[in-house]
Amino acid sequence: MHFRWRSKRHTHLEHSAKFALKGAFAISLGLIFALLCAIISALISIYYFDASAQVGAFMGILCLLIILWTNQALPLGIVSLLPIVLFPAFGILDVKSATSNYANPIIFLFLGGFMLATAVEKIGLHRIIAKAFLSHFPPTPKGVITALGVASVALGSALSNSTVALLLIPVALSVSKDAVLKTRFLLSVAFGASISGITTPIGTPPNLIFIGFLETVGFEGIGFMTWIMMMLPLTICMLYAMVKVLSFGLPNETLQIEVFKEIGVSFAHKRLLVMLAFLLILLLLNSPIKPFYDGLGLNENVVLLFFGLLMFVPKVGFLQWEDSKQIPYEINFLFGAGFCVAMAISEMHLGSAFAPIFSYLSSLPILVFILLLCLLVLVLSMFISSTALIAILLSIIFASTKGFLDAQMQSLVMLIATICVGFSFMFPISTPPNAIVFSKGGIKIWDMFRFGIVLSGVGIVLLIAFAMLYWRWVL
Repeated sequence: MHFRWRSKRHTHLEHSAKFALKGAFAISLGLIFALLCAIISALISIYYFDASAQVGAFMGILCLLIILWTNQALPLGIVSLLPIVLFPAFGILDVKSATSNYANPIIFLFLGGFMLATAVEKIGLHRIIAKAFLSHFPPTPKGVITALGVASVALGSALSNSTVALLLIPVALSVSKDAVLKTRFLLSVAFGASISGITTPIGTPPNLIFIGFLETVGFEGIGFMTWIMMMLPLTICMLYAMVKVLSFGLPNETLQIEVFKEIGVSFAHKRLLVMLAFLLILLLLNSPIKPFYDGLGLNENVVLLFFGLLMFVPKVGFLQWEDSKQIPYEINFLFGAGFCVAMAISEMHLGSAFAPIFSYLSSLPILVFILLLCLLVLVLSMFISSTALIAILLSIIFASTKGFLDAQMQSLVMLIATICVGFSFMFPISTPPNAIVFSKGGIKIWDMFRFGIVLSGVGIVLLIAFAMLYWRWVL
């Protein structure tokens, strides 16, 4: 028996060693592939497009970052810190300029949001919210899809769309064991979280990159509540469309929903709800409504960080320092990398290289120009993560449209591209909620694609309509 036990143990160790070797091989292969693509990209830029050595190095580094962000051969945070080393090494930016992007005020706004999200998750407030919404909608497939969508928007008012997806996946998985219904419920979490991400500036990383970019180029920013007033009607329309698309063909049967029946509301839940409500009221009062009201004049980045830090104050908040390990700091590094890439493109005037293409498109009607831009964003989002895509695209749009668009229309076009990134529902890589639900829920890519492409089409139509009929008069 002793010999057999040792044999099983050694067999288990052999399997573990083989698994580790396979993992190391995959990582090495991913790194080699990324380096080869980077070198090829640099050489093509220099010898085929007659670019300078500096521009060639930048294109190689950009290719390296995009591939490593996509294939995950290295951790996200490590890849996002590479510009600090590589840009100064190749003379693209000096160390001070490169590192300054990782202290952009927008990063601290999102850090405060992550602290609040960690507190919500720790005390289980998201389960209370999910229970409340499920109890107010019919116990039918369509009712559950609607409840999950509305809960996504409610949670998305204070949390990031990635966090919303993570918090609602257990709810979607526990409502029904039917494979078809489970797929629809999981998709409603993925799509609902992405839709909720547009509602507030902190809802998704591209929103913050856009706002930070406006500050970088000296354009007028968009206040917290102004953003919500602009986006909430679009969010509601998209939620309605999502429910229609995902509930198509489902029976109108009654489900036995036993989820969260034993969960009660505690004093801690009520206390955090009051704090979140006070935060939203403060942000509302702080937002200017020109020309009638100038707002309180507070820095919204500081306000949100302050409320996040309150979560660690004894007897006031709900977190201890050990809970800070749950905060995804690598996302903040990703923001810094995005701002760093944008600064490099601006410093080298690289965006002007795309000016002839945009100048050709400028002869088209503005609606056609915006439609083609949206289609381009959706196509690119199939291969590049939304955050990396918008970090690169904003600089190109800004530099290439100076010649034929005024500042207001430039802001509008960049805003449309930012929101359009969040409406890419077709593939797991397209948005963080898609990736999270695909990895944790086990749904098929075909199911995500066939429902996602319909919803993306509806999103483009609604996005252009809102931009041209509403947003252009607010900006």
